[in-house]
Amino acid sequence: MFYKSENNKDLGSQPQLLNIHNEVCRNTNFRTAIWTGKHLQVTVMSIPVGGEIGLESHDDLDQFIKVESGCATVYMGETKQNVKLVGKINSNYAIVIPAGTWHNVINSCACPLKVYSVYAPPQHPFGTIHQTKLDSDLAED
Repeated sequence: MFYKSENNKDLGSQPQLLNIHNEVCRNTNFRTAIWTGKHLQVTVMSIPVGGEIGLESHDDLDQFIKVESGCATVYMGETKQNVKLVGKINSNYAIVIPAGTWHNVINSCACPLKVYSVYAPPQHPFGTIHQTKLDSDLAED
């Protein structure tokens, strides 16, 4: 049996059909986990004007970020001290981030940046909802 996501609820490892564009665009939280399986996780994000994901690196997972609406400036590097501008992106772009790569995505538009992120393996606990970046930062500590 297949399920359709409703209200950005994390249905865990149940099979799902997702209209990912609708899931991303209706999300108003900084981060919401909408699907968390054993080996993969999908989150949707809404990054406010001038906001950012934050400079980070994931040693043990690969990440894929797809812009659904808005535009952003992307930085990446092999070390925290060597992060450089990679480019400016819009909804025609995705970002593929290998494990261990330092990265940041900064909203450079006059509207919220709407993205989805795929982590393999999962990065956040099942059902994660961070209403703001501060909530996200506090959860990381």
